Amino acid sequence: MRRSLVLFALVLSCRSPHATDAGTASPISSSATDAARPVDQDLAEVPRDPREEPLASAASALLGHEHVHARPIDDGVSKEAFKRFVDELDTGKLVLLESDVQRLARFETDMDDQLRAGDFVLGRKAAALLASRRRVVADVVARILAAPLDFGANDSIETDPKKRAFCKTEEELAARWRAVLKLQALERMQELEDTLEKRAHPKPDAKPVDPDDAKRDAVAEKALGEIPATFEGRRDKVQKELATRFAAQFTRLGSTDKLEPAQTFINALNGAFDPHTTYLPPAQEADLGIALTGRLEGIGATLREQDHYILVNDLVPGGAAWQQGKLEVGDLIQSVAQEGKEPVDVMDMPITQVVSMIRGPKGTVVVLKVKKPDGRLDTISITRDVVRIEASYARGAILKTKSGEIGYVHLPSFYGEPSKPGERNATDDVRSLLTQLTKKNVTSLVLDLRGNGGGLLTHARDIAGLFVKEGPVVQTKDGKGKVEILRDKDPSVAFTGNVVVLVDRFCASAAEIVAGALQDYERAVVVGTSATHGKGTVQAVIDLDQQTGRRGDPLGLYKVTVQEYFRVSGGSTQLKGVVPDILLPDPTSFVESGERTLPHAIPWSTIDAVSFVKVPHAWKTAELASASAARTSANPDLATVAKLVSIMEARKNETTRSLERGAWQTQYKRLKTDVEALDPKKRDQKTLMEVAPLRTQEGTSQDPRIQRQLDKWKDGLARDLWVDETTRILADMKKTPK
Repeated sequence: MRRSLVLFALVLSCRSPHATDAGTASPISSSATDAARPVDQDLAEVPRDPREEPLASAASALLGHEHVHARPIDDGVSKEAFKRFVDELDTGKLVLLESDVQRLARFETDMDDQLRAGDFVLGRKAAALLASRRRVVADVVARILAAPLDFGANDSIETDPKKRAFCKTEEELAARWRAVLKLQALERMQELEDTLEKRAHPKPDAKPVDPDDAKRDAVAEKALGEIPATFEGRRDKVQKELATRFAAQFTRLGSTDKLEPAQTFINALNGAFDPHTTYLPPAQEADLGIALTGRLEGIGATLREQDHYILVNDLVPGGAAWQQGKLEVGDLIQSVAQEGKEPVDVMDMPITQVVSMIRGPKGTVVVLKVKKPDGRLDTISITRDVVRIEASYARGAILKTKSGEIGYVHLPSFYGEPSKPGERNATDDVRSLLTQLTKKNVTSLVLDLRGNGGGLLTHARDIAGLFVKEGPVVQTKDGKGKVEILRDKDPSVAFTGNVVVLVDRFCASAAEIVAGALQDYERAVVVGTSATHGKGTVQAVIDLDQQTGRRGDPLGLYKVTVQEYFRVSGGSTQLKGVVPDILLPDPTSFVESGERTLPHAIPWSTIDAVSFVKVPHAWKTAELASASAARTSANPDLATVAKLVSIMEARKNETTRSLERGAWQTQYKRLKTDVEALDPKKRDQKTLMEVAPLRTQEGTSQDPRIQRQLDKWKDGLARDLWVDETTRILADMKKTPK
């Protein structure tokens, strides 16, 4: 099996929003099938998809032999997987009853048997049960919203699903839904009341308004409609909106992909091995490709659900729809047609299905029938093209500060397409930006990896190599214990000056490789708001159709964890992440994140260090950290971060919400006042530095709409408190006597 794997890419990414050869399905004996089917006559099931058998064969081989922690799939694994399976079915505990879970529990130790039989009985029965229960709940929701909700009662709701149990009776479930709907109604009514206040007392906006933002705001304002002056009127308006929205959602949920039962079943088993091994059905293949390459073939529009329709939420700058000019933000898509074919009505259709219909190969035509915000109907033909998601590509700038010019490179992901060497990729883009900085005699750099969830392993190696001469960058170890060392073999260095790597808790995988390698080499000082995510594993993405030579209905992709990676110093970043040399106030410490919070995360471990030569430097980390701590504690803007975090932490822990209107509004207004007083994003922020963007492929466009996007980026960067402090750290590094 190992020799025959078809690897689509070696991926280190958090994004996800997880025997016989996979190409030769083994026959299913009647005894095996019978063993996988307990007596369950009271549970119906959806039709079986014939692809279950080859999918089961692939999952068995990959989990049992190729996974870095491969182990037999037995009753113990089945029990672990069943817990995840139930949680995925009804995370909020708003559909199934306790008795429903007990009926499914008879399969708790059968998932391994069903996998061997190639017959996902549990998946199909759960899908049928869920569909049946959703119909019941849809009726319950409609009945609750048909009568005025009582906001005077002194009741409350537990908002954390983990603290809830499954309801025992229909009456208990109806009461839970009543509380959920009351909370949503309170939030929506407050939005209406805040809007009334803004309309009555508009605040002058000193900043010029972006026409695109203005159009989105106008669409949102129009969607609010007329706001009644009385509480009763607003309550009735909101309940009508909620009734429409939930009716549409339940209708959409009634239309599921044929492979959904298999996907839920397999991914529950995957989750018992680690959080990042995932089966991706054909409908989700494109999303992985976009994440890895930063590009797609389509029209360049982002969509969202609005009641029974799909709404155009935004247009990608430079995309096909943007250039064509007729599709607009706020348009409601009513039907989609391929060139020369009949249109398909998309009302109440799942958004994933609509997106897949609109995407397509470059040069082909898609025809959309839309309803404009003013009520007009229009038919729009758009020729699909390659859409580059510019926000996923590297950007650079020169920051002009009091202490001099400092280079800045932001890398949001490690993108590229291995099969197309000429295509845009992270390494070439970063090299280009570093070359520009060097030509401009810039000798200090902020490499901003905040929010970088990972990407391609090869680009992590190559980008680290832009800062050091030849040498090891990362080690990998597979399930057989084989260790491989990935080395930078290019002796050239793209940037020789001082470097600070800026990280946060959302940096993962490939980003951690770069940060860890530069830290181990002492080539850079790592500065951040916390330890990074802590994902120290490598996934192989396997095209199951190529693997099996299958024709007909596609199987999709399998992303399986095949290796762990280790720093050149021998330690893994798994669970622990990369710990910054200098810590800054963390504005998101109240957010539960990190590999350590994920179930069945692979444990931390170490292997032998590999020989490498540290880069000589004059700065002393302890002195840099001490000077930074003194500045941040004296900085009033950064000092507010700790206060804000304290408020948000308390809010997170208070998971019980009052549903009495007066008490709810008191809590809401207190939090709003506290946040607006402390949150840097909600206060007037001063400009901290001048930003001069470097040339990028995006920057070559003269389109004023793209220029406005760049101006927004510049403005945000110029006011970034954390980047500002890193420039001061770099100034300290430069002052260090040699």
